[in-house]
Amino acid sequence: MKLHDVKVHPSKALLKREDQLAWKIAGVATDRVPVEKDVAAMIINRIIDNASVAIAAINRRPVVSARAMSLGHPRKGGATIFGMPAGKTFSPEWAAWANGTAVRELDMHDTFLAADYSHPGDNIPPILAVAQTMGKSGKDLIRGLATGYEIQIDLVRAICLHEHRVDHIAHLGPSAAAGIGTLLGLKQEVIFQAVQQALHTTISFRQSRKGEISSWKAFAPAHAGKLAIEAADRAMRGEGAPSPIYEGEDSVIAWVLSGRTQADSKGRNTVYDPTYYSVPLPEAGEAKRAILSSFTKEHSAEYQSQALIDLAFRMRESIPDTDAIEKIVIHTSHHTHYVIGTGANDPQKMDPKASRETLDHSIMYIFAVALQDGRWHHVDSYAPKRAGRADTVRLWHKIETTEDPEWTRRYHSRDPQELSFGGRVEITLKDGQVLVDELGVANAHPNGARPFGREDYIGKFRLLTDGIIAAKEADRFLEAVQNLAKLPAGELGALNVALPKGGLLDGKPGIF
Repeated sequence: MKLHDVKVHPSKALLKREDQLAWKIAGVATDRVPVEKDVAAMIINRIIDNASVAIAAINRRPVVSARAMSLGHPRKGGATIFGMPAGKTFSPEWAAWANGTAVRELDMHDTFLAADYSHPGDNIPPILAVAQTMGKSGKDLIRGLATGYEIQIDLVRAICLHEHRVDHIAHLGPSAAAGIGTLLGLKQEVIFQAVQQALHTTISFRQSRKGEISSWKAFAPAHAGKLAIEAADRAMRGEGAPSPIYEGEDSVIAWVLSGRTQADSKGRNTVYDPTYYSVPLPEAGEAKRAILSSFTKEHSAEYQSQALIDLAFRMRESIPDTDAIEKIVIHTSHHTHYVIGTGANDPQKMDPKASRETLDHSIMYIFAVALQDGRWHHVDSYAPKRAGRADTVRLWHKIETTEDPEWTRRYHSRDPQELSFGGRVEITLKDGQVLVDELGVANAHPNGARPFGREDYIGKFRLLTDGIIAAKEADRFLEAVQNLAKLPAGELGALNVALPKGGLLDGKPGIF
């Protein structure tokens, strides 16, 4: 990997495009380095993972709404939509919208955490939709997804968006555009323009994940994928983009991220912050292996809660009655404390009437339920009746989080053996006894007690789709996806998963 320093340059500097991050991203996308076997195998795992959570969410309201909108855009020879028969196809950007929403709704697919947050599996719906529409092969899809994962994870390693209250989909637009470029074998100039357009159009703010969190949390990455497809389409037609989108004096870094102050000490001239981001990208001929640094979820909740759910399961064995608890303090990282903990200062995170989207971003709620139930279910654990249970509310309001510098350091460690997303929990009982335990990574994490392998992904698929799709359809999909590298051009419709006739709910009428 090579580090590329990225900072703001005044227009008069005439920054060469070869020195621009978007051009370098496009260079990675055009590098026809072979995809290594373990990377290809993990891509298959993540396609299975996405299908699992999408089908489990298929009739939840946001997914129904996204699908209903997309059904207004049929296209012969287009892309498939989860739940629909494979013979019915739609315009790729709208298929990506429907499928991306389905994948994101339960907050249960893969994750990568570093300088920022991400769900790199969000690259799969837009890249797959374009692959189906353009008649590409399984090998083409694997190459495109390897790029999508690589670019998003590399951006997340280096550029923190959340400290500027920018939503993490700003890294998804460029990565999906780059992945589409690899998939289609586009020239570097075309991908360069697509990446810039995709970033320009996907800047949004973190209010989507603050306060009363709405269904937009599920729609946001689907929207980014849709915009990435549209950006690639325009670039293929010869259209340009705002440039340099990262480094320009009125660019994203200049006005949204760390890059510019508006005046010098005498209030006269614009001053450019010397701060720069060091973005790692593979060198020419270097394999794209970033997907192997990401990890999936065993539990349907924000990733930083995964290890703490597993820890709650373990600690409950020492607590016969949760009413005996006086208080619980979770010592954890800065990110966990301020995003899903009491450091967020969101009263909604303590409200039993809060939305599911809010509850899955409340570690206080999540830890309380996991401690009481010893299980986590993507539907039952968030049911309004479950959230409103009196003993749960009492316990929930006894929990607080605090930032621990050591856990923050481990959260940002570049040593994969030390990198941690959990915390230390102190449970004080009413009799004065204090129970202390800690867990750094979830059981399903590559360094965890039970790392997820192919059989675990298949098990997750069968568990989440049981009773929703026919066993024959499940078997067909699993056979097709595990044979991905051999799927010929034009046969990627086999990666769709269809429900039995009459199994899909209809959405409310709208414009489309």
